[in-house]
Amino acid sequence: MRALIIIPTYNEVENLKMLIDQILNYTPETLEVLVVDDGSPDGTGEIAKQLSQASARVHLLERSKKMGLGSAYVAGFRWGLNKTFEAFIEMDADFSHDPKYLSVMLSNLERNDVVMGSRYVVGGGTENWTLFRRILSRGGSLYSRLILGAPIRDFTGGFNGWKRPVLEVIDLDSLRSDGYSFQIELKYRAFKKNFKMAEFPILFVDRKLGRSKMNQRIVFEALRRVWQFRFSSRIS
Repeated sequence: MRALIIIPTYNEVENLKMLIDQILNYTPETLEVLVVDDGSPDGTGEIAKQLSQASARVHLLERSKKMGLGSAYVAGFRWGLNKTFEAFIEMDADFSHDPKYLSVMLSNLERNDVVMGSRYVVGGGTENWTLFRRILSRGGSLYSRLILGAPIRDFTGGFNGWKRPVLEVIDLDSLRSDGYSFQIELKYRAFKKNFKMAEFPILFVDRKLGRSKMNQRIVFEALRRVWQFRFSSRIS
């Protein structure tokens, strides 16, 4: 199965080369990487360009300015859909998603349409998080599950795999979310289309290098949007 890992970046110069080196070492030749860089002023885009010149398995999609996580993933999905990729994997650039889980992700994608690396199934968890952040994240997923009626334990997680047919039918043009809410909306749309979904446990480790881009505003905006997803006529 030819798969594409999409990695949105903004100021990830400290992490990107190490991450891609590990990805290429952990995965088969049929897996490639697309870095979607939003004009990082720290030189992340230049590092990605050098890596793409050094390996035919690494690609770069450059954008002129910071446009948001959701739109970066949509741009990456479209880039891959215009080629012959059969599966797509969302992955953070900061090592929060350990490349060692990629083999498990790919194995699960052979049997499912949507696969989620989950912090909140048996065997999963988080490391180096404050109590407040753990409550906020777990509570956000529980809240989304209850409002949307979908049996997804980790609604807000960002380490996800998608078969090509899923992205072809969930109407990427009408997605209106970013950050946490983007992940919720995408998963809910797949659930409503009755695609086969599965979660497997991961340990999510908070970044060691660089600055986190997550904040309370993003989380609370996502929780507000859950009600819009629940009653949207576009999601059916």
